[in-house]
Amino acid sequence: MALSVIFALVALVATILVLIHAFQASTGQGFLCLCVPFYILYYAFARFEHPKKGLILAALVGGWILAIGLNAVATFGSIGAGLAGP
Repeated sequence: MALSVIFALVALVATILVLIHAFQASTGQGFLCLCVPFYILYYAFARFEHPKKGLILAALVGGWILAIGLNAVATFGSIGAGLAGP
């Protein structure tokens, strides 16, 4: 569970970096990234320009995928352990 929190924090930092870039580009782009589901992924891949774009995209996408996956494993693992019985 703690590992999923760490990956979520890494992804959150990358998301904030993309949001800052989007708001600097234009307020409309920033609000689209903030309010429209999955628009931030389009913006990150198509319009985001940064010297470390690959690292930030890996942290953004990989961090969220790993955080969600590890959280699901922890949740279903604890449910399965409770159902196994004594």
